Amino acid sequence: MEAQSDMVTSRLDPKLLQDDRLLESLLDIEEHFIPHLPYFKIVQNEVEPFMRRMLTHWMLEVCEKRCEEGVLALAVNYLDRFLALVSTRKADLQLLGAVCLFLASKLKEARPLSAAELCGYTDDAIATQELLQWELVVVEKLKWDLAAIVPHDFIEPLVTRLRLPAQELPQVRQHVQALLGLCVTDFSFAMYPPSMIASASVGVAVRDLRLRGSDQAPPADELLPLLAVLIHTETDCLSACQEQMEGLVAGCPQEGRQLPHTKGPDPQDLSCTPTDVQDVHL
Repeated sequence: MEAQSDMVTSRLDPKLLQDDRLLESLLDIEEHFIPHLPYFKIVQNEVEPFMRRMLTHWMLEVCEKRCEEGVLALAVNYLDRFLALVSTRKADLQLLGAVCLFLASKLKEARPLSAAELCGYTDDAIATQELLQWELVVVEKLKWDLAAIVPHDFIEPLVTRLRLPAQELPQVRQHVQALLGLCVTDFSFAMYPPSMIASASVGVAVRDLRLRGSDQAPPADELLPLLAVLIHTETDCLSACQEQMEGLVAGCPQEGRQLPHTKGPDPQDLSCTPTDVQDVHL
């Protein structure tokens, strides 16, 4: 995604990334933030999977215009956890998505989205006061447990341990970010552990790097077993997740042709975004 050009971000700490305690701590608590419930069948009466897909694509477009990496995944985590708890009217779905972006941006960004800015991205379909009122509802239902672990948190610890050549890292990161952007819009990945989604994305990115002629990328038959050991899972499980991810890319030819991508829609064109999401009300 494309953050603001004047955004100031902290540098990565190689000592911290190489410390096994960081990865182990992430693995220990990631399960706490997974919605362990097929909520479309159990909780939701009006909201259907295609509505979530439309909403998350709108959220993706907003993040591509404005937000830093990781905001989208965190916002969709809030969305899924809320929908796993509260039966929601489809008329309130875009409002809920906007609130989740609002909260995630506050947590992740030095210059978060403002309420007025988010309402503008909905073509003023929601009011600022509504957004602020629903913010309290969402944080209460989530019990203020907002520092969720998402796939983006695993990217650097995993990539660091693969010891890829420095010149290859930007390509790998870019490809991984594009894959994760696709995954968060697909509900079939909502109940996967974040570590598995991140590992599968890294596996696909490094494999594609090897296919482009890098002689320093780990061989394919060594890569998945190595990633599986790092996140304490079975190689077959990780392989299945990776195959599902590759199927998602193959089934989305438009997005697939753009991988890896970082540029979103024209920031000046706000009209194309909210009207699509409002179609779920019809």
